[in-house]
Amino acid sequence: MTADLLFWILIGIIIFDFVIDQVLDYLNSTYRKKTIPELVKDVYDDEKYKKQQSYSLENYKFSIISSSFSIILVLLMFLFEGFAFVDKIAKGYSDNPIFIALIFFGILMIASDILSIPFAYYDTFVIEEKYGFNKTTGKTFILDKIKSWFLIAVLGGGILSLIIWFYRLDEANFWLFAWIGLSAIMLFMAMFYSNIIVPLFNKQSPLQEGELRTAIEEFSKKVGYKLKNIYVIDGSKRSTKANAYFTGLGGKKRIVLYDTLISELTKEQIIAVLAHEIGHYKKKHTLIGIFTSLIQTGIMLFLFSLFAGNPILSEALGISTPGFHIALIVFGLLYSPVSIVLGLFMNTVSRKNEYAADKYAAQVYNSEHLISGLKKLSSENLSNLTPHPWYVFFTYSHPTLLQRIEALQKLKV
Repeated sequence: MTADLLFWILIGIIIFDFVIDQVLDYLNSTYRKKTIPELVKDVYDDEKYKKQQSYSLENYKFSIISSSFSIILVLLMFLFEGFAFVDKIAKGYSDNPIFIALIFFGILMIASDILSIPFAYYDTFVIEEKYGFNKTTGKTFILDKIKSWFLIAVLGGGILSLIIWFYRLDEANFWLFAWIGLSAIMLFMAMFYSNIIVPLFNKQSPLQEGELRTAIEEFSKKVGYKLKNIYVIDGSKRSTKANAYFTGLGGKKRIVLYDTLISELTKEQIIAVLAHEIGHYKKKHTLIGIFTSLIQTGIMLFLFSLFAGNPILSEALGISTPGFHIALIVFGLLYSPVSIVLGLFMNTVSRKNEYAADKYAAQVYNSEHLISGLKKLSSENLSNLTPHPWYVFFTYSHPTLLQRIEALQKLKV
């Protein structure tokens, strides 16, 4: 394969990904006006349904603009040798491969993020504000950006440096050492993410003693789920949208409830949602998911090791001297079709797991409380009740609300 051919293959992959995304978004947008199915008809009244339709349509139109801007920017970088220009700048500051890579990706990250700020600002302070979701202040918006840059620099830069260091030690087997290192980091983050990363952005405090905490603890004990850590996170600091999640492994596992969830759902609905999450734990979905991610990471690193030293990857971007950081960009694009296929498989498995967790919650608690809780969350978040089937297949990690209710109703028969 020549460098010119590889160049046009990369352009083709970029355009193909963009077209697929746009087609799916368009199909989904044209599917929004369908009549609400009977099982979820009570989620919205007429006025709120019109609001939901308007919210979805506005997000769709905005996504066309933002995604079009992104692909134009990427194509310009390819067509006018933008990566070669940034590579030249990085090499002007150092001849160390690790420092070159850090400077190279640092420039790209900062430039990309600065260019995306107007879109993020409009999404947060115009669209989300218009529909009553936004609670983010200008100060929080800016601090979030700075903290995100810091995390990317520390974590992303550290991981990149580690991988390149392994590559320089042993080009043939670096992927194995990198896999071991990344696996350790992934497991560490799975256990301590809520202790280390979350506090940088949100306050977490133990759920106060009272009726809700007592009910959660009693239910957890009843189903044999050892739980000591129940926290409330100040999600209302940024949005009115509600959520809850489990995090950590072993003795570090904890339930995290958004304060908005506590204010919107009844005690019974909250426990039903938690029963669903406990179902994931009981069915070992979390452990299987982590193990699968580790396997995928190992396979990806091995495949990358087959390409990392090939000079054609750098030449395709107009760079004569091979560079690990350039090979990483090119491989990332070449791996994109594989990633799409894996994503479809993982989404299919994830949707299956969601059904299983719903079934568990219905069996050990109450399906009606789970259904009413899911409906309430969908209503408060202005969720699309009738997404296009193809859009669901390609992008949804969860079944639709209608599909989940239908499955829960069948359990009663």
